[in-house]
Amino acid sequence: MRFERVVVIGVGLIGGSIAAAARRLQPAPQVVGISRSAKTLDFALENGVVDRAVQADDPKVDDVLAGGLETLVVIATPVSAIGDWLCRLRDARFSGVVTDVASTKSAVISAAEQCLGSRAAFVGGHPMAGSERSGVEAARSDLLHGAYYVLTPSADTNMDAYRRVHAFVTALGARVISVDADDHDQAVAVISHVPHVTASALVDVAASHSGPQGELMRLAAGGFKDTTRIAAGSPDLWTGICLDNANAVAQGIDELREVLGEFAHMVRTHDADAVRDWLARAADVRRSLPAQWVPASERLTELLVPVIDRPGVISEVTTAVGRTGCNIEAIEIDHQSEDTAVLVLVLTDEGDVDRLIDDLTDRGYEPRLRPLEHDGEV
Repeated sequence: MRFERVVVIGVGLIGGSIAAAARRLQPAPQVVGISRSAKTLDFALENGVVDRAVQADDPKVDDVLAGGLETLVVIATPVSAIGDWLCRLRDARFSGVVTDVASTKSAVISAAEQCLGSRAAFVGGHPMAGSERSGVEAARSDLLHGAYYVLTPSADTNMDAYRRVHAFVTALGARVISVDADDHDQAVAVISHVPHVTASALVDVAASHSGPQGELMRLAAGGFKDTTRIAAGSPDLWTGICLDNANAVAQGIDELREVLGEFAHMVRTHDADAVRDWLARAADVRRSLPAQWVPASERLTELLVPVIDRPGVISEVTTAVGRTGCNIEAIEIDHQSEDTAVLVLVLTDEGDVDRLIDDLTDRGYEPRLRPLEHDGEV
């Protein structure tokens, strides 16, 4: 299942971190970095982020992109550039596996379907990790360790390609969650994109009150700095993210405005009980957020789902898993015949497994659970 070569297009924070982590796998694939910046590539080579580096305008790129089934291409550029690279892969007759790291997914998946067709297998991806810093200088081989990594299989996703990308991401130390692309874009607007806009708005409010010499900013303590840390991210990158997910971001901002308006009314009317209850609910939810962790084997369960090997089946099953809050720790495909297989999903103890079983059963599947450690055949 391993890839012999990993080509990372866009060797920045995320792309560089994936490249650096891939080079530490045992056995390690050859890692090739592609970037428009010679300075970026020089740093990546000198610091062991990649094994080989090629500038984007070098004709040798087409040779690099002509790989086959044992090659994984990771497009880690801004969303605005992904379509061009997908078309370039098509023109180079690439026939391997392609994934991306964009924080918006629907538009990318649509572009992949248009550009790649059936020649290459595309699996949408989004690592839920990052930093206020950017560029290859901020890349870390452990950036993804323990982080959630979203995969967004569509109805046309190749089952074997999904499994291989899942195995690769898991080997980097990340924890995979599979969700529908549209659901992903709605979710990240609330948990990632709107928070960034909010942090920037807080900085803007503070700056407007800072005085001619910036006196207020000198008083900014740890709480303000922690809350607004992400506002220091790349303006160009975040402009693209907000516009690519414009409807969901705008809707999230409208919801936030409504919540803040309600809280402002509580404060103006000196409703101490309502203010306390509002703050307490938020505090309880914040404390319940999971820390990064790797579950012990006794907390893992295998879900066996017999399927007909048809387009869209893996998307349907894995999306059901994500919809019920469950997490896939590993996935295998046990082919029973040319047309039938058993999806073997290793689930953690998160989410509502009973609801997942009911959901899959209602969709015509015959799922069953068993402890991870077991005897007997599938």
